Amino acid sequence: MTTYKEIFGKYVKNYSSDPSSDAEGQIWYNTTSGTFKSVLASAAWSSGAPLVTARYNLAGAGTQTAGLGFGGYTTSPSNATEEYNGSGWSNGGNLTTARSDLAGAGTQTAGLAFAGFGTNVTEEYGGTSWTAGGNMNTTRYNLAGAGTQTAGLGFGGYNTAASNATEEYDGSAWTAGGNLTTARSSLAGCGLQTAGLAFAGFGTNVTEEYDGSAWTAGGNMNTTRYSLAGAGTQTSALGFGGYITANSSATESYNGTSWTTTTPMTTARSSLGGAGTQTAAIGFGGFGTGVTEEWNVSSSIITAAAWAAGGNMNTARESLGSAGTQTAGLGFGGYSGGGVNNTENYNGSTWTASGNLTTTRYGLKGAGTQTAGLGFGGYAGGNSSATEEYNGSTWGPGGNLSTARRYLAGAGTQTAGLGFGGWDGTSNLSSTEEYDGSTWSPGGNMGTARKDLAGCGTQTAGLGFGGTASPGSPPFTTLTATEEYDGSTWTAGGSLNNARRILAGAGTQTSALGFGGKTTAGSNIGITEQYDGTSWISAPSLATGRSNLGGAGTQTSALAFGGVSTILTNLTEEFTGETSVENVKTITTS
Repeated sequence: MTTYKEIFGKYVKNYSSDPSSDAEGQIWYNTTSGTFKSVLASAAWSSGAPLVTARYNLAGAGTQTAGLGFGGYTTSPSNATEEYNGSGWSNGGNLTTARSDLAGAGTQTAGLAFAGFGTNVTEEYGGTSWTAGGNMNTTRYNLAGAGTQTAGLGFGGYNTAASNATEEYDGSAWTAGGNLTTARSSLAGCGLQTAGLAFAGFGTNVTEEYDGSAWTAGGNMNTTRYSLAGAGTQTSALGFGGYITANSSATESYNGTSWTTTTPMTTARSSLGGAGTQTAAIGFGGFGTGVTEEWNVSSSIITAAAWAAGGNMNTARESLGSAGTQTAGLGFGGYSGGGVNNTENYNGSTWTASGNLTTTRYGLKGAGTQTAGLGFGGYAGGNSSATEEYNGSTWGPGGNLSTARRYLAGAGTQTAGLGFGGWDGTSNLSSTEEYDGSTWSPGGNMGTARKDLAGCGTQTAGLGFGGTASPGSPPFTTLTATEEYDGSTWTAGGSLNNARRILAGAGTQTSALGFGGKTTAGSNIGITEQYDGTSWISAPSLATGRSNLGGAGTQTSALAFGGVSTILTNLTEEFTGETSVENVKTITTS
């Protein structure tokens, strides 16, 4: 009898606890539980960060960790392009021709967009911008695409009737290829120009395979549907979503001969975008949603990043000061029908009342920790320069700001604090002040004078983002501008994808989280973005959209509390970043 040693070249190992990682199929003996265990692969969809702009009838290209979504429809045809890095979406260069119902192919740095409602235009993406390519010979929409930027394939679709036309792209011009056997629209496709795959579509479950000149029959899908998405190759494909009699979550995998039904998507949808491979795909957008989901066949169990409800504050309020961490948070001051001075401490589940601020005020900012906090600025019948220091139970006086201001941003610690921007009652400010534990002194000015911005980081590595540069009364135009501070000078960083003001921040200069806020149109939003020191990408949104909220913690363990949605709120939400663990299974004989 063949032994485990002969197969794997090693003996079964003994561990007192399960190892953090091991090869798929590897067996070990857990001496504590007295059981044999192994790591097994599983197939599942998990939530990803949403599109910056929710839309449907868009196209996709690339991979799960370098994806591209472009075009589509919101309330009108869209020219938006977004890039996915495996964690979130960021804005890319806009299409020259806004359109929906188009097709795509290629990669994130060499993408291809072609046709769409009312057009035969082709565009090529170089990683930052789109340029004109050769027009298709047949104007159509709801077609499918496959291949690369220099060897593309477009097939099916609709003009005045369902089309069977196939066209091949060589990087400059389209030429006719072999016709589909079954004319259809709203189908999905994947693969290469010389090994393409077409499947499903309006009124059909038929699959066809292309060899570079002709289509031949493949195995039919199990579910007849249309407006679905596809990923993978001719012999290893994935089809997901679509419309049957309602939006569908159905997922099927193809092995080159037949389709097998597998784990469905979490969110049923049609007219979505897709990209990637059979074992690592991405589905995004769709009718009525901007949701992204990632498909993985791996030995890891992925838990998506998400906001979850925490314990409510005792006092609903907005424009409050905040500091600390997710499990040791601090909220103080603010507005609740009038200025308040009460303080609350959070322990990871419950807020409890603590010592009051000496100066009742709102529009202030905070820094530091729950046991060594700093509160400064704000409005108390006039702009305030007051600074107070917190020891975990009571507040005591600190040195005053040089410039009284409200709606500023803060960062750092109680003994190395940073205050910047804000409003002095007449003008928006660009000035920065640094605190040494007793006195504020001038720092370098921001490039953009603004108020209602968010901040995080430290005194020597600070981050300021969002806000408004508008005068003191509405309407307020919101900003995307981000600036980084090195202890003396502010420099421009990557722009937010969503312009907003009176948002909250958490984390560091190279690992930040920005959440909530208010748009130029005046809508309170729950949109969340992550910053890596260079660029912002989308992250899961707050459950309750709000502005003027408090924020604390880190990029992967943040806290959002208070603020205003349609009314003042006392809601708390906790953010946890994505986690991945090995899929360890106990081996039994039953």
